[in-house]
Amino acid sequence: MLNRQVAPQLTPIKSIDFSVPEMVEIHPGIPLYWKNNIANETAKIELHFNAGTTIETPILASLTAGLLISGTKSKSAIQIQHALDAVGAYYDVSVSQEQSIVTLYALNSYLKQAFDIFHEAFTSVIFPEKEVQEICNERQEKLKVQMQKVNVLAQRKIQQVLFEETPYSQVISQGDYASVKRADLIAFHQKHYLKGLSKVFLVGDFSKDVMIDIKTACADFAGKAFEPVNCTFSGKAHIVHQEKSDALQTAIRIGKIMFNKTHPDFISFSVMNTILGDYFGSRLMSNIREDKGYTYGIGSYMMENTHFGYFMIATEVAKEVREATIQEVKNELERLQTELVPAEELELVKSYLLGQLLKAADGPYAMLDLFSGVELHGMDISFYNKYIQKIQEITAEEIREMARKHLDWKSLSIISVG
Repeated sequence: MLNRQVAPQLTPIKSIDFSVPEMVEIHPGIPLYWKNNIANETAKIELHFNAGTTIETPILASLTAGLLISGTKSKSAIQIQHALDAVGAYYDVSVSQEQSIVTLYALNSYLKQAFDIFHEAFTSVIFPEKEVQEICNERQEKLKVQMQKVNVLAQRKIQQVLFEETPYSQVISQGDYASVKRADLIAFHQKHYLKGLSKVFLVGDFSKDVMIDIKTACADFAGKAFEPVNCTFSGKAHIVHQEKSDALQTAIRIGKIMFNKTHPDFISFSVMNTILGDYFGSRLMSNIREDKGYTYGIGSYMMENTHFGYFMIATEVAKEVREATIQEVKNELERLQTELVPAEELELVKSYLLGQLLKAADGPYAMLDLFSGVELHGMDISFYNKYIQKIQEITAEEIREMARKHLDWKSLSIISVG
């Protein structure tokens, strides 16, 4: 009988047995990754297109993605949605700076039917004028509201600052909606969707025949392997405060262009960043939220694109403590650069990161997401066991070196709005 008065033995994580999906080619250079033999009845298909906001303009990328099943010559958007509902399926579209990802969810037994419905609607969409006008009006009103929020204004501004003079700096403005033409959306769809598929991820415990049918259908709109816009960033640090007299708070964004997981410092920097601000017990939270009471929340994070990444600190505070908050952020960076992280704090963060990785690897969908995260950079799944090993081995001296090497205060752009 289990003795519940005795705590279970703790076993350190040495490695995870990551599974790799089967790969077949839809077209030369266009892979389909299939994860099968899973212990549930759900399935999904994830289609990656070269249709992000940096490809042409953000407004075209955003609206086209929002109208992918807006209606064909024979079926309205409502009829298509009802057809998907009838087989228990739903879809989602997300647009990033580099790609558009269309995801369709269904039960294993209905995935092929759901995909056939979606495929017909997707390939035959006519972008009805009424649907175009409705989405433009809706999003224009939504943007008008969003532009009153200091966090939105600060995020847009730091995007423009970090990526200045490159397509990554582009943001949607109110006037963009007035200039949109239906013909432009049709052309964008034909060029970047019907001939823009770059990869497919498929999860589901169904027959190989179903996988082959989906692969064959996807070949109709295969494009080429994703090639992001080639940019050179200035790396110039900016300090900008945008006054907003009616705002109750000030939004602060502090950041710089950095690297992604292909860089040899990525894992070490990730550990340092977690200590700084990437979990609830972080130093930024302990100081600026718990001790000073300046904010409800503050965090630091790393974002990745195909060939680069960027570091960001984000918070919203009362207007009168804007300068004090920025100074406290600077203090925390300088503390990381001058003092060694105590052993107890470092061990806590190591345990947290390893636990988060275990959680991120729980289940076939999560496992495929991890695979996708390295496949994007031309890496393989062995990255994560190297990640485990590096976390276990990293020292306080290395943490200090990461802060000194990459977070010099003068290299950071500081944006505030409020």
